[in-house]
Amino acid sequence: MTTQTRLFLTAGKIEAGRVFAMLERAFEEDGLPISSSEIDEDREIFEVSVYTFEPDEIEARMRDALGSDMFGLELHREQVPDIDWVAHSLEGLKPVRAGRFFVHGSHDRAKRRINDLAIEIDAGQAFGTGHHGTTSGCLDMIGEVIRRDHPQNALDLGTGSAVLAIGIAKLAPIPVLATDIDPVAVAVARENVVKNGVAARVKTETATGFHHPAMRLAAPFDLIVANILARPLMQLAPEMRRHLAYGGSLILSGILESQREKVLAAYRIQGLFHQKTLHREGWVTLHLKSRATY
Repeated sequence: MTTQTRLFLTAGKIEAGRVFAMLERAFEEDGLPISSSEIDEDREIFEVSVYTFEPDEIEARMRDALGSDMFGLELHREQVPDIDWVAHSLEGLKPVRAGRFFVHGSHDRAKRRINDLAIEIDAGQAFGTGHHGTTSGCLDMIGEVIRRDHPQNALDLGTGSAVLAIGIAKLAPIPVLATDIDPVAVAVARENVVKNGVAARVKTETATGFHHPAMRLAAPFDLIVANILARPLMQLAPEMRRHLAYGGSLILSGILESQREKVLAAYRIQGLFHQKTLHREGWVTLHLKSRATY
C-alpha cells in the first residue's frame, strides 16, 4: 500500500500562523496539502502539517524555509495509509435515531420505517452524518422546539452536510437558509438537499458568519441553529441576537461540557437566556430564547 507522510510541528496560535504562512509560500507551486488545525482550544495550541510522498526532500525544504532553528520547534513524522476514507467510514457507519429522525447512509435505506423522518447522508467531505454527539443533540432539540414553537423560517449556520437544515425542512414546511464558510461543504450540502427531496425549502449559500445578502433578505429568523465551535459561537453572539426574531429560538452546539457556562454568559449579555441543555458524549446542545418560556 502506498503511504503518505505527514510532517508536522506544534506551536501556539501566533507562531503557528507564521509557520503556516511561510510554508504556504515555500510550497505554493508544488500543490502539497498544508493544514493548520487547533488541537487544544483552551491553550490555543495548533498543529501545522505538510503531506508528502517524499518526506526527506520536503523536510529539508521545510527546514530551509523556516530557518535552521525552526523557531525552536520540533518536526515530527507520521505515516498516513492511502485509504479510501469514504468507503472505510461507511463500513462501520450505522444508522442513528434522534427523536423522529433516522439518519442513514445510502447503504441502509432498507432499514427506514414508515413513520421515520429519514435523512440520507453519506460520509464525505462535509461534517455531519448524525453520528457525532453534537449533531444528534441538535436533531433532538430541533424536534422539541419545532413541535412547541412552530417557527416560520430558520437558519442553519455552519451547515456542513446540511443534515440539520434537512431535518428542519422535513419536520416543518418552512424556508430554511443553510450557510457555510467552506464552498466544498456547500456543494455537498446542496447535493444532500436535493437527494433528500427538500430543495424547494432549503437554500444553500457560501457565507462567512452573517455577511451575505441572503441573510439580510431572510432575517429575522424564528429559529437559528449553529453547530460549530464554542469560540466562534461566543464571538457571533451579538450578530445572533440581531438576526433572531423576538421570541425566537437559538440552538447551539459544538460545545464541550466544560465550555457551557462561558457560552451561556456570552449570550446572557445579549439578552438571550438558557432554556434547556442536552448532554451527549461530553458535548452539550443549548436552547436559548430572548425571553423565558419554561
